[in-house]
Parts: sequence; C-alpha cells; structure tokens
Amino acid sequence: MTAKKEKPIHSLIAGSTAGAIEAFVTYPMEFVKTRSQFGGKRQNPMSIIRDTLKTQGVTGLYSGCMALVVGNAAKAGVRFVSYDHFKGMLADSQGKISAPRSLLAGLGAGMMEAIFAVTPSETIKTKLIDDAHRPNPQYRGLIHGTASIVKQEGIFGIYRGLFPVMMRQGANSAVRFTTYSTLKQFVQGTARPGQPLPSTITFGIGAIAGLVTVYTTMPLDVVKTRMQSLEARAQYRNSFHCAYRIFTEEGILRFWTGTTPRLARLVLSGGIVFTTYENIIKVIGGRSP
Repeated sequence: MTAKKEKPIHSLIAGSTAGAIEAFVTYPMEFVKTRSQFGGKRQNPMSIIRDTLKTQGVTGLYSGCMALVVGNAAKAGVRFVSYDHFKGMLADSQGKISAPRSLLAGLGAGMMEAIFAVTPSETIKTKLIDDAHRPNPQYRGLIHGTASIVKQEGIFGIYRGLFPVMMRQGANSAVRFTTYSTLKQFVQGTARPGQPLPSTITFGIGAIAGLVTVYTTMPLDVVKTRMQSLEARAQYRNSFHCAYRIFTEEGILRFWTGTTPRLARLVLSGGIVFTTYENIIKVIGGRSP
C-alpha cells in the first residue's frame, strides 16, 4: 500500500478533533463496560444502565466523561501523528508499505499513545467511575479527582496499569490500523480504483476494524480496568498476578466481560474516528505531496 504522508500539525488537529467527538458520543457505552469489569457481582449492561439512571440520572452515565474526552483527544492526536511518522519511516523507496510494516507502525503508535495520553486519562476515568458507584463518593469531578489521586498516591497514581495499557493500545492500534488500511486498499483497488471513498464506506471499514480489534484485545482491557480500580493496590501485585487471579478465581470467560458495550463503542468509534479524520484532512488539505 502507498504511504501518503500527512502534515504533522494537520494529523494532530484532525486526530484530536475526531477523538474528542468520538469519546463524547460513545461515552455511556464506555461507562457500562468499565462498570461491568470491576470485581464482585456480575451485572449485564442493561441492569447497569437501569440502576445508574435510577440512582444518579442521565448524568451518572457520564461520570468521568471529561477525563476520557480530554484523554481521547490527546490519544487520537498522538496516534495519528505517530502512525504517520512510523509509516513514513517504514515505507520503501517507492513510498509503499506492506501489511506487516503497517502492523508494526500501528504497534508503535499504540505504545506512544499509551504513555503520553491513555494511561493517565484511563486511570482517572476508571477511578471516577468506581468512586461514583460508592455510597459516599470522594471525588467531585475531573480536576478534584485528579488532584486527590496525585495527593494520595503521587504522580504514579495516575500511571496505574501502564503495562496492560501499553499492551492493549499497542495491540489496538496494530490491529485497527492494519485492518483499516488493508480493507481500504482492497476497496480502492477493486470497487473504486483511483477514486476517493465516500464517508459511508469509510465509516463501514472503520466499524469492521473496530469489531476485529475488540475480540482480539478484550483480555488486556479487563486486566487494565482491574489494575486501575480503587482496590487494585490491595488485591494485585502486578498485571500478571491480576490476570492469574481472574483466570483461577473467575474463569477464562471473565476476560471477555464487557465485550458487548465495548463492541458497540469501538464499532461506532471506528466509524466516527476514521470518517471524521479523513473529512477534516480533506478540508484542511493535510496530505503532503
């Protein structure tokens, strides 16, 4: 596939905007997924929604939302800039990049976003959701929650679960970008040679990329959520110990807890992110010759 280089500033603008829009639109699904992955009594997605609406109202489904919106904007910006940078580095002399190299570029982009954006925002979001479910919540919002976490646990408190986040984001981006790029190349090469793809087809390809991503990376997502919960320090020594306890005490299927809401979110988010990104790039003329 040919590597079309984006201007870094345009990749950053388009990626950040796409990430913020996607996070806000799909947040209730993220909330339900995170709640379902905590230890204790299992709840299906509909009962979580019903209980939250009953006790906290619609705003309850947006507990921790701003942490994810800010983090998702930063994440998507870092992801697209990093992916395009690595893609350019790995392209051959004719500007073409193979599927394995695209996978490697996606893996690198995922690692970058995990370190610089995802881990802090995911940790704060997870703790805010966990705290909001308690009888006497201690956090009053994003800023107060972040300050309290840093005060209680130090700066490493917002980097809880870094290893599983890096593994998840690396796998996420590698699978997502490779699936998206391969399908896009196939459609452009067969059904619409030499023509730009309409938003409906871009959305569909992005949604399929999200579907593939969910099932391959779900266990990493569950370990990540457990490691970022309020009880993590008392229950788990590290990510491997966490995974071992889940497997031995709760069974292998527990690793796919929250698949339905995450599937709904990532299929929708894949379509939203790639469609928004491609359209903003078209508007601002972001591709370098």
